[in-house]
Amino acid sequence: MPIGSLGRSKSGRHRDAEEPQQPETSHDEELTSYLAALAPDADNETTASGFGSAQVYQLRLQLMANEQLKELAAERQTSPQALATEWVMQRLEWEARQRGH
Repeated sequence: MPIGSLGRSKSGRHRDAEEPQQPETSHDEELTSYLAALAPDADNETTASGFGSAQVYQLRLQLMANEQLKELAAERQTSPQALATEWVMQRLEWEARQRGH
C-alpha cells in the first residue's frame, strides 16, 4: 500500500467507500494553467527564447547571494530567475567556446 493512501484523502478527510475519486488530471490542468500565468512574456525576458522543452533546476543560494541577485535583477528590471538563467546560458556559451565547440 502506498504511504500516501492510508485512509485520508488529499483534503485530510477520511475517505468513504462510496466517495468518488477525482481524476488526477484536474490538478495537473490547474497547475499547468497556474504556471502558464506566472511565465514571463517572451518580449519581456531576454532568456525566454529557445526553451520549448526546458528542464527546471532548483537553485539554493546563501542569504547574501540571494539578496545580491534580487538587487541586481531589480536594477535590470527583470526577475532573479531570469537573470540567473541568463548568466547560466552565458557561462555555458563561454564554456563551449573554451572547448572549441
